[in-house]
Amino acid sequence: MTFRRALTEAGVFTARPAAFLIVGAYAVGWVLFEWETFDWHGVATLATWTMTLFIQRAEHRDTQAVHAKLDELLKAHGNARSELGDVDRQEPEEIEEQRDQEG
Repeated sequence: MTFRRALTEAGVFTARPAAFLIVGAYAVGWVLFEWETFDWHGVATLATWTMTLFIQRAEHRDTQAVHAKLDELLKAHGNARSELGDVDRQEPEEIEEQRDQEG
């Protein structure tokens, strides 16, 4: 797996509910094992992580909705190129390169 692909997969993972469980487990572990270091900085850190996950999840949901709509449009339009249906399996840089070549 390439580094870029690993980054993409990490971004997709953070959009899943399991990421919230990991942050929750980290918070519980922090409170149980290092209570004396859990001050307002710790609360701010956990709040930042949680908000980042909420934003990532909302962005992922929006992206998936746009993809579903575009897939439906590609199916409905008979002249669409079949390779466009698989463009979501490419890396972001590859998609940008393809768009630049076509534009």
